Amino acid sequence: MLAHLFGSKTRVKLLQLFLNNPSQPYYLRELARKLKAQLNSVRREVENLEWIGIIKSVELVDQTDKPSEDKKPSKADKKSRKKSAKKYFLANTDFLLYPELKGLLLKAQLLLERNFVSKVEKLAKLKLFVLTGSFVGLEGFSTDILLVGAINRIQLASLVKKFEKELGRSINYTVMSPTEYKYRQDITDRFLYDILESKKIVIVNKL
Repeated sequence: MLAHLFGSKTRVKLLQLFLNNPSQPYYLRELARKLKAQLNSVRREVENLEWIGIIKSVELVDQTDKPSEDKKPSKADKKSRKKSAKKYFLANTDFLLYPELKGLLLKAQLLLERNFVSKVEKLAKLKLFVLTGSFVGLEGFSTDILLVGAINRIQLASLVKKFEKELGRSINYTVMSPTEYKYRQDITDRFLYDILESKKIVIVNKL
C-alpha cells in the first residue's frame, strides 16, 4: 500500500528507518546494507528525499580518526581527518510536514501489520491488550505494549522480534498476569497508571 502511495518500496523503507530513528545518522552503504537493497537504488532515493527536504546530510568524522585529547592535532592530522569525513544522512525534524508524515507512516504500519494483533490474541486468553508508546507517538515511553493474561512468552518474544524487523525499530512490551495487574492496581502502581492514563489504543479489555 505504501509503495503505491510513495512510488517505491526502497523509499518507503528509507522513510520508515529515518522517521523511526530521527536522531540516528546513516551513510549510503550502511543504508543499503540495512535495507538489503542495491546501492544505486538507495542513492537515488536518498537524493530525492534530501531534495524534498525530508532528510538532510551532514559530514561526520569517524571516531577512530579523532586525535587523543593530550595531543594537539597537526595540519596533516586535520587534513587527514577532513579526507576521512563521511557524508551521513538523517531525518530533518524541521521539515514542515514532518509530524504529518510520521503520523501517516505510523498509521500505515499498523494497517500493514494488523495481523500482528490477531496473532498475539491467538497466543493467549487476554484480559487486556493495549498499544501505547511508539504506537501512539509517545517517544521514550515506559512501554509500547501492555498484555494481561496467560501468555506463551517464548512465542510472544519470537512474534515481537519478527514484528520489530518489519517495523525497523525496537518494541518494548510488558506482560502481567491478572493477579499481578490487580495487585499493581490496588497499590496504585505508578508504572501501570502511567499506561492507563496516557494516550493508548485498547485492543482488548475484559477487566
